[in-house]
Amino acid sequence: MNKKANYKVRNWKEYDQALKQRGSISFWVNEEIIEQWRNQQKTGRKGASKLLQ
Repeated sequence: MNKKANYKVRNWKEYDQALKQRGSISFWVNEEIIEQWRNQQKTGRKGASKLLQ
C-alpha cells in the first residue's frame, strides 16, 4: 500500500496566495464577439428576448 505523503507548510503567505488563485480563471473576449451575442431584434413580447440567436 502506498502511504500518502505529508508536507509541512513553511511559507504561509505563499500558501494562502496559492489557495486564493486555485479557482481563479481569466479570459478575454473580443468586443465584436460580445456584439454578436446581443440580440438586437424586438419580439413584441414582454420580457427579455433570447440572448443568443
